[in-house]
Amino acid sequence: MEKLPKIGLPIIIGVFLLIIIIAKSVVTIDAGHAGVLYTITDGVDPDDAPLGEGLNFVAPWNKVIEYEVRQQEIAERMQVLSSNGLDIQLDASVLYQPDFTNLSKLHKEKGKDYVGRVLQPAIRSAARSVVGRYTPEQLYSSKRDAIQEEIFEETRNLVEEQYIQLNNILIRDVTLPPTIKQAIERKLKQEQESLEYEFRLVTAAKEAEKVIIEAEGKAESNRILSASLTDKILQDKGIDATIKLSESPNTKVIVIGSGDSGLPLILGNN
Repeated sequence: MEKLPKIGLPIIIGVFLLIIIIAKSVVTIDAGHAGVLYTITDGVDPDDAPLGEGLNFVAPWNKVIEYEVRQQEIAERMQVLSSNGLDIQLDASVLYQPDFTNLSKLHKEKGKDYVGRVLQPAIRSAARSVVGRYTPEQLYSSKRDAIQEEIFEETRNLVEEQYIQLNNILIRDVTLPPTIKQAIERKLKQEQESLEYEFRLVTAAKEAEKVIIEAEGKAESNRILSASLTDKILQDKGIDATIKLSESPNTKVIVIGSGDSGLPLILGNN
């Protein structure tokens, strides 16, 4: 009986060590994250598939580097030059995520700070290149959407071989020097007023043309009517009118042949 504790102690120690080893071997990866396996013998194998979320079993002497693989956002404020050398400030939101299938390559070649090492320099380079092709007026008004798309395309071309997935770049604000901004706003206002004035002139011209056409049509109608009204037609119409009046119940006296052109003269009770 005295020997049982001596025999049981190694077993207890062994079980305890086994529990520690198992605990060390279980790695839990959060939702929206993935892991890169680092082995003590070979480091990171760039061809290894990333470890998915949930429970993962790895040797206790190895470790797992965790990455967020969901879409993320960084805010960028950049100072760039326009085509005529003016200082422009761009505020942009960059939507990105690491390339899941190449996560091991990303870690081995770029490391955890891949945003600062690759993505941000690429964005700034693309923004300088694109904005340098436009004037402040185009940046402020008509070309903002086109500029945003061009910056996105150029940045994507720079990072797509760097294991980074660029989803979108949104230009939140373009800040110009105050004097330039005021000059552009005055010019845009003048252009708008000029367009409104031209619209009023065109409208007035169309109204005048309409009046002329209506007048010409009325004159032509009167000319045709006058040409068609002969004495015989007028006399026939007078006879028709006399007949209708004679059938009226109102008191009247009709003197036959006493009117102009031989038409009856109608004398009413008034």
